[in-house]
Amino acid sequence: MRMGIGFDLHELVENRPLILGGVEIPYAKGLDGHSDADVLSHAICDALLGACGDGDMGEHFPDSDIAYKDISSLELLKRVLERVTGKGFQIENVDTIIIAEEPKLSPFKESIRKKLALTLCLSEERVNVKAKSAEGLGLLGRSEGIASYAVVSLTFRK
Repeated sequence: MRMGIGFDLHELVENRPLILGGVEIPYAKGLDGHSDADVLSHAICDALLGACGDGDMGEHFPDSDIAYKDISSLELLKRVLERVTGKGFQIENVDTIIIAEEPKLSPFKESIRKKLALTLCLSEERVNVKAKSAEGLGLLGRSEGIASYAVVSLTFRK
């Protein structure tokens, strides 16, 4: 069995959609980044890559490459899944936390969970999505950005 942890953080800005776990969340701001800046999917990608010893997102999908400009992070997650399964691993579970003061994410957690489970070819009970506020502290507490953590476990199948 292998474990991996991932983290991502992006600034909230005007004139961008807010995408978390592949789900568009209605909000006045979105996350700034080279791709769609989906911090949740990015954290999962890095956790998966870490668990199988395959670097990080920046190595595989550099922001200097125009091919990844505005790309859906779910597409990047699918590519990471192909790398993970190609190395003989199977995902056992994915556990995540989104840290955001605004918007309130509880109404969207189930949709995000379903989208991630579908993308990762997992049953929904193997994917968990939690949302926490920053209790008004720091840049996250001031609603300047959104962060996410992910932990995954893999088993070797070959």
